[in-house]
Amino acid sequence: MWLEALVAVRFLRQGWSQTLMILVGVTVGVAVIVFVTTLINGLQANIIERTLGTQSHIRVEPKKEVNRLASLPEGQQGLLLEDERAQRLRSINNWIQFRDILDTLPEVKAVSPIVSGPAYVRRGDVLKAVSLMGVDPPRYERIIRINDHMVLGGFSLSAGDAIVGRLLADELGATIGSRLRLDTGEGTTAVVTVKGIFQLGVRELDLRYVYIDMKQAQALLGIPGGVTLIDLTVSDLFSANDVARRIERLTGLKAESWIETNSQLMNALTSQRIATNMVSFFVAVSVAFGIASVLAVSVTQRTREIGILRAMGARRGQVLRVFLLQGGLLGLAGSIGGVMVGIGLVWGFNTFGPKLFYIPLSVALIPLTMLAATATGVLAAAAPAARASRLHPVEAIRYV
Repeated sequence: MWLEALVAVRFLRQGWSQTLMILVGVTVGVAVIVFVTTLINGLQANIIERTLGTQSHIRVEPKKEVNRLASLPEGQQGLLLEDERAQRLRSINNWIQFRDILDTLPEVKAVSPIVSGPAYVRRGDVLKAVSLMGVDPPRYERIIRINDHMVLGGFSLSAGDAIVGRLLADELGATIGSRLRLDTGEGTTAVVTVKGIFQLGVRELDLRYVYIDMKQAQALLGIPGGVTLIDLTVSDLFSANDVARRIERLTGLKAESWIETNSQLMNALTSQRIATNMVSFFVAVSVAFGIASVLAVSVTQRTREIGILRAMGARRGQVLRVFLLQGGLLGLAGSIGGVMVGIGLVWGFNTFGPKLFYIPLSVALIPLTMLAATATGVLAAAAPAARASRLHPVEAIRYV
């Protein structure tokens, strides 16, 4: 193989201008693939992180209540005009048992029972509609890291405490130590003290969520000892649908994944991924055609040399390997330069770009890209190499 490699390198050095041009083309193509792939992956990761940073991966709740048909005497028929049944606030039966079962599932990382329901909060003459969230802070912190978003105070709750969003605090004129009156509209009220203020960066959450002690929420919402939701996080984000279906079969409850509640987001991410793959594919095809055209010209220019090699005893397989090695060397050398340029572009974006988000460079992407570029070079060289190996020694030497 060393002889074929020596001849391949010499051929590339003799046509240095053509070699330089194709190396630049491969370098640019690989740099585009590395940068665009890294950018899109970073953008998708940022979008998912921002979306799931304020919600659970799976939400488990009681199934929807439906109307039951009244039985009619045999032989009678009735006309039915039915409105959908209004959904009242209900507790999950045997929720402690379900919580313990979900804790044992290998796909599930965290489980947090929640008491959630509508209420009004009043301070002075200001009245706002809010969503009460009765939580167990240690469990809930594993679902949504509220402590990382606290503006004032910390995320700990006891009876009579409340943690509110920044926008709600601003509208109520409240701060740490302020007293608020909670009213569920069913004749139950409670006075709580603001112990913390958070800012999740989502307007509706910062304006509506009021976190209180779970037992106090149960008393206010009229479901003593019960919970209305169970939130979960899973190890693999994109398997959330499968895990949700398994939980439904296991518990008989309704389980909805973040993929279902963010279907438009998933469509956008899928479209981005398809577009990125198409760009990478067509760039690779362009690089392959460039390598193939250069090697085709090289075969034509070096017909006499190929004939002399064949006359000196070089086998067809050796001639074939000479040009395959040229393609592989062009792909490998261009990929090394392209990876270096791509890393530079990623660094430049993170350092001097808009800094809306950070794009991490995947370690696995570098060897995969280099391998793909080298393989593309070898495949692109296949046709010119096959043509060179079929040349007859006498006809090749007489070629002018």
